[in-house]
Amino acid sequence: MNEASFMINSLQSALASAERTFEFLDDEEEIPDTATPVNLDRAEGTIAFEHVSFGYSPVKILMKDISFTAKPGQKIAVVGSTGAGKTTLINLLMRFYEVNGGAITIDGITSTDLTRKGLRKNFGMVLQDTWLFGGTIAENIAYGKPDATREEIIKAAKMAKVDYFIRTMPQGYDTVIENDANNLSVGQRQLLTIARVFLCDPPILILDEATSSVDTRTEAEIGKAMKELMSGRTSFVIAHRRSTIRDADNILFMENGNIIEQGNHTELLKKGGAYAALYNSQFA
Repeated sequence: MNEASFMINSLQSALASAERTFEFLDDEEEIPDTATPVNLDRAEGTIAFEHVSFGYSPVKILMKDISFTAKPGQKIAVVGSTGAGKTTLINLLMRFYEVNGGAITIDGITSTDLTRKGLRKNFGMVLQDTWLFGGTIAENIAYGKPDATREEIIKAAKMAKVDYFIRTMPQGYDTVIENDANNLSVGQRQLLTIARVFLCDPPILILDEATSSVDTRTEAEIGKAMKELMSGRTSFVIAHRRSTIRDADNILFMENGNIIEQGNHTELLKKGGAYAALYNSQFA
């Protein structure tokens, strides 16, 4: 009996693994870039979602008729609970997924008329899960611009409020970061990532606020660095802090994959809808 049960369990496990394998093999390959791409050397920063619809499966559409416009230099706060669709929105913007309907445009150019590389070189990202590789601090800051001079690297670090910390390290900018970056705190890793974006100098930013794992002083430094980084750039911020939300030019309030309200803080509070209810319950 025990042997039969073991065989049945093993068979069920094998079938489940085979099902996942076949699902992976059945996935459609990434759509090739257009053969005649438009060249967008440096975007001005106008982003528009025009009646965009999207679903991870064609039969189960998650986003329906999403439309908004971000003008050059504006700060867009993307707000909503876990699973509301904030990350999906960003993934569509970066063209990690293809839309099912509608279009996303950059300076009036449909994103599919650009190569993925041509599109993404106009974006800088600072996410909660920072990524640093085994190498020197200088090499990590220069990841997006490997030909950067030491002076450019130091300037970017100063703008990111991380130069002082770097100079306290044993070999300064030549200090080697371990592969898992355990010799750096969460806040230090994020500040280095911000320095990396300063050095690349992209016209459009995607920022995911993360302050829960850092001390108050480091949180303030990250806030200052991000504020300076956003100056003059179109910025999409997955926002968690009250000050970020209140200062945004436009707030996209998401629920179940869709933007159910949009406007600035004052407009949405006056409206007295879902955003006002969430804001008053969490921040008031």
